[in-house]
Amino acid sequence: MIFNTDTAKKTAELLLQINAIKLNPKNPFTWASGWKSPIYCDNRITLSFPPIRNYLREEFAKNIEKQFGKPDVIAGVATGAIGIGMLVAEIMGLPFVYVRPEPKKHGRENQVEGFLQKGQSVLVVEDLISTGKSSLQAVEALKAAGANVKGMVAIFTYGFEIAEENFKNANVELYTLGNYDMLLKEAVAKKYITEDEYDTLKEWRKSPSTWGIEV
Repeated sequence: MIFNTDTAKKTAELLLQINAIKLNPKNPFTWASGWKSPIYCDNRITLSFPPIRNYLREEFAKNIEKQFGKPDVIAGVATGAIGIGMLVAEIMGLPFVYVRPEPKKHGRENQVEGFLQKGQSVLVVEDLISTGKSSLQAVEALKAAGANVKGMVAIFTYGFEIAEENFKNANVELYTLGNYDMLLKEAVAKKYITEDEYDTLKEWRKSPSTWGIEV
C-alpha cells in the first residue's frame, strides 16, 4: 500500500528522471531469480542525487511517524536499504541497525549488525519489494533478536500478488513511497514509454514468472 498518491506520483517522476527505473520491453532484463522482465529498478542510484535522497528520507520520516508512530530503532535491509535506512534514522534522530541476508560465517556471526536491545520497537526500511521473501527474512531475523517489528516501508513495490500474500501471512504491515501502477502512468504521461510498451508492462505484471518464456 502506498502512503499517498501525491508521494507515489512524485517518487515515480524522480526515479524516471535519474534512470533508476529502466524500462525496456523490447530487450528484457534477466533477474537473479531467472525471471525475464521488461523493467529493472535500481534505487541505489537515488543516493547519488542529494535533492532526491533528501526527498525520500523526508517523506519516509514524515509518513513513518504518521502511520506507525516513532519506533525505537530503524533497521535497513542489506545491502540495498542500508544507505536510505541510515538517512531515515538520521533525520528521525534514531539508532540504526542493518540486517544481513544470513549470519556472518566468522567473528560474532551476527545477522543483525548494530546495537539492538530485546523488546525495542523497530521499523524496517527496504529499497524494493518484489516477492517480499528476502524482506520478510530480515523481519524474522529481527524478531529472533528480540525486536518488536512495527512494520516495513520501501521506496518501490512491483505490487505482485505473491508479495501481498507473503506480507499478509507474515502479519507485517507494508507501506511504500511509490508503486508500479503509478510508475507506468508517469512513464506514459512523460513519454518514457509508448502506449504499446505500457500494455506490455501491464501484461508482464500479471505473470512475471512465465512472461517471455517461449513454449
